Amino acid sequence: MRRWHIVVAVIVAVLGLGAWLADRYWIYLPGLITDWRSPIGEHQPIAWDQGPTEAQQLPSERPPNVVFILADDMGFNDITFYGGGVGGGTVPTPNIDAIAAAGVHFTQGYAAHGTCAPSRAALMTGRYGTRFGFEFTPTPNMMTPIVRRLHNSNPNNIHPVFEPNDHGDAAGLPFEQMGVPQSEITLADLLTAQGYHSIHIGKWHLGHTHGSAPIDQGFAESLNMASGLYLPEDHPDVVNSKQDFDPIDRFLWANLRHAVNWNEGPRFQPDGYLTDYFTDAAVDAIAANRHRPFFLYLAHWAPHTPLQALRADYDALAHIDNHTERVYGAMMLALDRGVGRVLDALREHGLAENTLVIFTSDNGGAGYLGLPDVNAPFRGWKITFFEGGIHVPFFMRWPAAIPAGSAFERPVHHFDIYATAAAAAGAAMPEDRVMDGVDLLPFILGEQEGDPHEALFWRAGHYQVVLADGWKLQRAARPERTWLFHLDTDPTEQRDLSGDRPDKAAELGRLLDAHNAAQAEPLWPASGELPVLIDKHLAEPQLPEDEYVYVPN
Repeated sequence: MRRWHIVVAVIVAVLGLGAWLADRYWIYLPGLITDWRSPIGEHQPIAWDQGPTEAQQLPSERPPNVVFILADDMGFNDITFYGGGVGGGTVPTPNIDAIAAAGVHFTQGYAAHGTCAPSRAALMTGRYGTRFGFEFTPTPNMMTPIVRRLHNSNPNNIHPVFEPNDHGDAAGLPFEQMGVPQSEITLADLLTAQGYHSIHIGKWHLGHTHGSAPIDQGFAESLNMASGLYLPEDHPDVVNSKQDFDPIDRFLWANLRHAVNWNEGPRFQPDGYLTDYFTDAAVDAIAANRHRPFFLYLAHWAPHTPLQALRADYDALAHIDNHTERVYGAMMLALDRGVGRVLDALREHGLAENTLVIFTSDNGGAGYLGLPDVNAPFRGWKITFFEGGIHVPFFMRWPAAIPAGSAFERPVHHFDIYATAAAAAGAAMPEDRVMDGVDLLPFILGEQEGDPHEALFWRAGHYQVVLADGWKLQRAARPERTWLFHLDTDPTEQRDLSGDRPDKAAELGRLLDAHNAAQAEPLWPASGELPVLIDKHLAEPQLPEDEYVYVPN
């Protein structure tokens, strides 16, 4: 009998140890599984397809090149063009600012969504993502349970994260299958058919199977961000900032790697800091295509978390006392430097005059950074549809067509980039589907008056928004409430008029209902619902009276 007691004790001990290890280290499991399925190889150089060695036409005689630079999670107040900037304006962004100064800035430029992937879906298709079911951000299948557990175990978080089964939703697709359907006509599809060579560099997040990868969506070449560390965490040239109060940040640090892939091939290590690496690739791609029309989609990861800066950039900002803000500011230095190098490459090859350069961010800055001013003067954060989540820097530069120093003050939307680039290239818009974007050039040049859009809409499940004639209605089921703001007189959403103007709220609600009736069902359900405080960042103490909204994602 004693032998069996020993066996049982050993089994119990092993099971207990296993449970302890699983409880302590389960957060690392998604990354370990990915490493097993897709090992990261040594660095490999990129052999860009070399265009003609000599020009068949002068650059001014060709259709304009299109260079679209997209930042990730950049707040409205992260650049100095509007008088803001990180560190109280001490981290200048002269190169990003120069795009606006040499072209047009849209003072009411709106992201298509409060999160990254639905914005990118609209950018690439010229349509509301909800028209074809791209409503929620594709999320790794183990991420939401991990984030939920970490969030709900923090006593400061008085509103829990919900998972789909909390509200009866069905299970979703595997992460790899969540993408833009191949039936959509992307901007790359359109421009490639017009004779352009289309190149993707950086983040994609629009799917990698069933025809949704970049090389299946019109891009001839794709250098894809295959994970998300800017450098290995222990690299001697990197300075890290971890936000332990943020469950998303903890998940990212546990599972991201320093990795890219080429044309959907195996993962390999970049040979430097990710922002500079993507910039180097863009400069090389411009040189390779200098003698033919090209479309370059440069989708930077910066300044998205995890926050990692080059030590040289960090050292240049010794005057900033807050470590997180200093790292974040250093990341903005690298992003702006990269934009400048792309503009320099266009000038070096005689392409600057006849290249349409577009710069924007996929959404506003995140509240889980713990930095209070990234979206100043606007309320709200990434994920929400308050102005802080969707009112973003939005610039275009095309010296051959757009007068320097132009400003356009009516609402424009991410999907307008599609129609504007198509018109500049002489490409006809698809006629077999509803297209939501419009060509902005006639409005910029004063050839067409009025607003480009009668109304704009945003939707993430029960959380829905409409903007029409200066009035903005937000409504949500959790908590059940509406917000009504008159942005023409209250652009920072300080005065909720829903109680004073029920007639206007009802009018906008009817617009929203009519829009929803024309949208498709989601291709996959939300992986969860995240409570987001509107006026506090995640590191601040939470109180029951704080305004918040649950956002399905």
